[in-house]
Amino acid sequence: MRITFLGTGTSHGVPMIGCRCAVCRSDDPRDRRTRPSILIELPALSQARSAESNGFNLLVDTSTDLRAQALRHGLDRIDAIFYTHPHADHIFGFDELRRFNHLTRRPLAAYGDQDTLAAIERTFGYAYDPGAPKGGGVPDVRLCPVAGPFGIGGHDITPVPVRHGTSRVNGLRIGRFAYVTDCNAIPDASMALLEGLDVLVLDALRHKAHPTHFTLAQAVAMAERLRPAQTYFTHMCHDLPHAATCAALPDGVSLAYDGLVIACR
Repeated sequence: MRITFLGTGTSHGVPMIGCRCAVCRSDDPRDRRTRPSILIELPALSQARSAESNGFNLLVDTSTDLRAQALRHGLDRIDAIFYTHPHADHIFGFDELRRFNHLTRRPLAAYGDQDTLAAIERTFGYAYDPGAPKGGGVPDVRLCPVAGPFGIGGHDITPVPVRHGTSRVNGLRIGRFAYVTDCNAIPDASMALLEGLDVLVLDALRHKAHPTHFTLAQAVAMAERLRPAQTYFTHMCHDLPHAATCAALPDGVSLAYDGLVIACR
């Protein structure tokens, strides 16, 4: 599979509005971080009905910056969405999905836990009005609640429940890849779901303690416990300059950045 980091920043993004810090004024493109999302391109499998010969494009979260991210990467097809949780920076690109409805001429399926999808239906109630015109005026997104492992595009996906302050967030695992954003604690049962990874993507907000996110040091410690072959950090604020931070990290650990593309089994 191929993973593209569409966005690796916090809810404010980097640069932040009105900020003149060194990272917000940086010329390094890796210091420009849009709101968090990834695209997972899954290979076609013989049993995958809808993937056909082109594989299957799974979008994780519809970030506030989805339109700009899609234009930047030439993204013109989404086959399904997995929602980690219903915070604004992870769902407010929802309306952009109507363009993908138009391009594919079919509805989209959105997967997530019951509470997350219920929040999306409330927030974007205009799309779920029985009289709403689908596919052009409003997104045509069918909500598919999941409470455990499920199949999509012929591939097995395992939600990974983690804590985000007092909220529950779902990371996900596909094969030997896992994505865990917006997290400050991983329950023991979920630690078991993150064993034997080639690539782990993990929340690492900043150096200073935060009530709902891992600090950089906490994220490094978690990576050392889980021992994936490679760890990338995401959901970073302007406290972490890319080059200087990466230079101080252990081998096999790095900050992700917008536009990074990796492959994994």
